[in-house]
Amino acid sequence: MKAFVDENTCISCGLCEGVCPEIFSLETGVSVAKEGIIENELEDATREACEGCPVSAISIEE
Repeated sequence: MKAFVDENTCISCGLCEGVCPEIFSLETGVSVAKEGIIENELEDATREACEGCPVSAISIEE
């Protein structure tokens, strides 16, 4: 699984970073997803961040 953030859609609310800081960060002002394959133990939290994003800026590739 990989996660992606549409930087043009992100409103920097911080929900994703709050739910899964191991994958998402707001260091650049908008959310950025960690590159590469997401570890199995973080998949549920990553999905929760994706589903909770108020502007649907996060997508997941299985």
